[in-house]
Amino acid sequence: MEHRSFIAAAVAVSLSQSAFSRSIQTLENNVGCRLVDRASKDLQPTRQGQLVLEHARRLVHGAHNLANAINQFNGATTGMVRFGSGPAPAGGLVPRAVARFVSEYPAARTCFQVDNWQALSRRLVAEEIEFFVADTRQFEADPDYQVHRLAPQRWYFCCRAGHPLTERAEVRAADLFDYPFATSFRPPNIRKVLTELSGRQDFIPSVECEHGYALLNVVLHSDSIGIACGSSLRSYPTDLGLVALELADLPEDLDAFHTRYGIVSRVGYGLSPLAQALVRQLIASDAQLEV
Repeated sequence: MEHRSFIAAAVAVSLSQSAFSRSIQTLENNVGCRLVDRASKDLQPTRQGQLVLEHARRLVHGAHNLANAINQFNGATTGMVRFGSGPAPAGGLVPRAVARFVSEYPAARTCFQVDNWQALSRRLVAEEIEFFVADTRQFEADPDYQVHRLAPQRWYFCCRAGHPLTERAEVRAADLFDYPFATSFRPPNIRKVLTELSGRQDFIPSVECEHGYALLNVVLHSDSIGIACGSSLRSYPTDLGLVALELADLPEDLDAFHTRYGIVSRVGYGLSPLAQALVRQLIASDAQLEV
């Protein structure tokens, strides 16, 4: 289902195509029905196939959790933890927490996917990851999700050192829109703020991307305006890197200029011991970040 191809799937699990096809046929014979619609161009699962897929994912997830739990019980520090991160946390908080986690569990394997909250939510439901760190607005009121809110961080408009705006004694919101914008629109408050500040019905950036590090490097090497949290900006030396722009006419409602990130997991799906340890490091690292 991930590859939508018998050939690619066989390569992914290190089998010949004929052996892989026979394994699918054996599975179909065992359950007594077709699991894959071979007549469809992208090999869609049948209704029965979708049901088997959902249960299979839970079984695989449970097997991973069992292996991790046994290793932890036996005093071992090996195993795998998979989680996701939004672009902004991946630029600051998550690397700090993973570094601390690796120091505590050097033999463990860590895999994290950087993507927008919609894609991370789908991965969580599919049990491809145990939790993710991203904007929590869509999950806080949903009883199917557990949310641990992280400390809000102020975000700023920013530009490169030496940008024409840095030479001005005062910078106002209207001045920003004389230059291209390079930003993500996934946090819903960013699009709202840019639309209101620009006085337009809608606002479309010149460069749009889901990876914050890539966007900030566009800003670093051009006259583009970017958006970043204070912790991300501090990763760049002020004299050679990125500069936060303080707007003289910033709206009084500063709540819209703060992140709303948190750790999101599913209710009823316990985290593996390694995942719990990584979550503890995320919370500890968050407490040490300057707001």
